Amino acid sequence: MRRVHVVRGVLGAVLFGVTAVGCTGSGDARSADTGHTTASSRHTASTSGMTAVQGSWRGWTKDLTGSEGVKVCGATSHQVVCATGADGVVGRSRTDGAVTWSVPATGTGKNLGLVVDKADERTVTSGGRTLRAANLRTGRAAWTLRMPADRVYAGFVASEGIVYALDTWSSFTREPDVALGAYRASDGRTLWHRTVDADRYESPVAFGGRVYTTGSSKVTARDARTGDALATSASGTECPHLIAGGDYLVCSGVSNTAEDTFPALRRLDPVGLRPLPTAEDSGQKPERGLISADGVLMLFEDSAEDPGAGDWTAYDLNHPRKLWSYSTSSDQGALIGGRFVTFTPRYDPTRGRMISIDLHAGPKATGEAAPRRSPAYPETTGSAYPALVLPGGDPDYAVVETMVHHILRSLPLP
Repeated sequence: MRRVHVVRGVLGAVLFGVTAVGCTGSGDARSADTGHTTASSRHTASTSGMTAVQGSWRGWTKDLTGSEGVKVCGATSHQVVCATGADGVVGRSRTDGAVTWSVPATGTGKNLGLVVDKADERTVTSGGRTLRAANLRTGRAAWTLRMPADRVYAGFVASEGIVYALDTWSSFTREPDVALGAYRASDGRTLWHRTVDADRYESPVAFGGRVYTTGSSKVTARDARTGDALATSASGTECPHLIAGGDYLVCSGVSNTAEDTFPALRRLDPVGLRPLPTAEDSGQKPERGLISADGVLMLFEDSAEDPGAGDWTAYDLNHPRKLWSYSTSSDQGALIGGRFVTFTPRYDPTRGRMISIDLHAGPKATGEAAPRRSPAYPETTGSAYPALVLPGGDPDYAVVETMVHHILRSLPLP
């Protein structure tokens, strides 16, 4: 699968911010399109050091520190990476979960997101006005960008050597003014920065040399290197949320809404953004979507009126049809080796397990394609509110983060 790393735009009482770790020097980067200051970069001396990771991935359990945020961990084939404080990062060993390096936070507040870009050896995290990156190989600060006092980052994505981040006014009382910036992942250099017609609650998605934004009724595709608009969707396109994976692009409804009806699923041609035939969805509220390299969309759909238990539903995008559904109480899921991994429902006799399901055959398959379940672990029970992180490469292990007691546990994949 082509790598696409996304953090969903989150703007609540405090707007979403992206912070990049460590830069040298200072200066302002100005947008050629808008004329206003977009960000300043500064170098900061790293106080972290890298400890070599020895051995293969193993099973372990570690308590997370109080500064490590909830659901802000990722992993490569060599380590686990978690955000700390407003914009700090720690790296943990794959052999025992111990902290091997750390980049301290520079500010106060809540960290609201982290992405791990394995190929570019960067992790990017968010904390308000800043966008920070750390070097995954050395465990040191890489670069930092900072917005002016009246603007914040609102969502970001990393793909193919570039970090794309939306920014907007920090005040909700001002007329929305959303811009999209592209920054080189290696050093944070601004490649371009443009005002865009986009919803500030929705992060961009990027793949195939393009970056896409949605303004609910219009999707725009831009050239990754220049920011030039290459295509827009047809008039009347309903696209509150974009889902990307492989070479596929899908519009769906959005989970953070008070509505009880939602736009239908719609696959778009990534080049011209024309609508393509798409399977009919259930009409329930879409919460989260993942797309495999061979075009299977896994969509978690929940009841808008009685949220809680929902269904992970598999849709074939190439031969538009619904493949199967699996009822569960978790929107956590991941794709690996032609299979879908999630947790068994808390109301089921098999609760407290990870389950691996063949993407095409589904949960009722038999033989080699039959579902595989892990043993029961306390960290995988529904009452622990587990989150799922898969290491890079072809992993034999998954990392489970629990919300209640805030524990990381490395477990063999079923």
